[in-house]
Amino acid sequence: MPDEALLFLNTTIAIVGIVVAITWLRFPSVFALLFGTLYLGLTTAVGAKGTPEALAAGFADVMGDIGILVTFGVVLGALLTVTNTMQRLVEAMLKIFGERSVPYVFAATLSSMLTSIYSDVLLVLSSPLARRLGPRLGPKGRALMGGSLTAGIEVGLVFVAPGVAAVAIAGILDVPLGQMFLIGLAVGLPTALLTTLVFAALLRLMKWEPEFDEAGEVDEDDKSRSAPGQAHDGPDGNGFRREEGEKAQPSGDGATAGGSSRTTAVVQDGGKTTTTESPGTAPGGVPLGEKVRELPLFVAVTPVLLTLVLIAGGALADAMSVDSAALVFLTDPVVAILLGATLAYVLASRVRSRHEISGAISTALTQCGPILVLSGISGSLGFVIEGSGMAEILGSAFSSGFLPPLLLVWIVAAVLHIALGSITVAGITAAGILAPIAGSLDTPVVLVALAAGSGALFVPHVSSNFFWMFQSLLGFSTRGTIKTHTIPMTLASLISLPIVLAISAFQ
Repeated sequence: MPDEALLFLNTTIAIVGIVVAITWLRFPSVFALLFGTLYLGLTTAVGAKGTPEALAAGFADVMGDIGILVTFGVVLGALLTVTNTMQRLVEAMLKIFGERSVPYVFAATLSSMLTSIYSDVLLVLSSPLARRLGPRLGPKGRALMGGSLTAGIEVGLVFVAPGVAAVAIAGILDVPLGQMFLIGLAVGLPTALLTTLVFAALLRLMKWEPEFDEAGEVDEDDKSRSAPGQAHDGPDGNGFRREEGEKAQPSGDGATAGGSSRTTAVVQDGGKTTTTESPGTAPGGVPLGEKVRELPLFVAVTPVLLTLVLIAGGALADAMSVDSAALVFLTDPVVAILLGATLAYVLASRVRSRHEISGAISTALTQCGPILVLSGISGSLGFVIEGSGMAEILGSAFSSGFLPPLLLVWIVAAVLHIALGSITVAGITAAGILAPIAGSLDTPVVLVALAAGSGALFVPHVSSNFFWMFQSLLGFSTRGTIKTHTIPMTLASLISLPIVLAISAFQ
């Protein structure tokens, strides 16, 4: 068997094997990913000697990119939740837009206004709100919010400058960023909205089983619907587990900051039994007879706004070639999210006890573990695939005369994304294949860039660290993540291609 065919076969076996092991055999994700990565390394040019090195290098590369961002992003989300900010923000959004419009508002905002934010950071910041909104939209609400979040973040990433992938692809093809932004927005915004619309329709026909498609944790909003007024063990509304002996807190629809639940104690004294009632507690451990201190909502959301403004300001300064050491430092995503989390801590300290804040942070740090480990090993898989020579083989397998240029670059980007698991790498590689001849093609170069971005959205799966972050932060199983992340992104890829082709007809 030729070397190229053998490489394709082993790559397919590794990726399909990982999916089957996790979804059907119920093998732990971390083991399935690691064994699949080892198999691919040992059966390709990476070899026995290079495989451990690729594992370490890939893990370290991903940790360097997302480790601090994810950690402090999750802490920021925990602090916003413990101060009841997320619940109040959900109520405000529902009041302004109505329940039916929320997924579309989500997709439109993420794909057009927040593209300067790194996709991993944006996922971390937006996922707590999506999880809170989901149960309000019905039994499949969390799935719908997951699909709209995917459509918004990933579409903005590849089409609308200053999205990272959009900027990188535009740079390779020498596309002016202003042009990339305007035409990219014309492709990206309708793609995000249409993807959400089609996914919502598909979701009505799709079989969704929470016991298999969602992780073991259930949000308090879900529980308050299934058994109003009933205290539950297990995770609370933040996705955190209550400590042993801690009272259930009223949450969701059944409680407000000034709720009225009471606890009942049965005391036995000899043979005599007496029943006493005492006030319950509101969020923050405050007795329900007392007024709960709440931050004004516009103040409570300032940590997120600070983070977004700093990162967006950095992208704008970079686009305008502003060279200031202080500005570069303050607008770095790591520094920005650290400052946001610090502000959230200061604000939370004014309305919540130190014990409750420390507990929320401790649990948030515990939650980071699975996210970071799975993301790191997926980075190892990506390094092994890259070291196997897959990108070079796919690049040489196509030529400019094989198909019309826009369709060709879409196919190359789609195949590369399936193989490598990186949207940015797939888009860059596909654009690079045609870069030497892009100027001579009878097609505007900006459309070549957008076609590369469109193809790079096709079929994300287990080799993507975003896949595992999405799964952990949204509370899905691997099967549920395929339904709510892989399917919407594939829809976005298929929906955006005709839009790009239609625009090309008028050029």
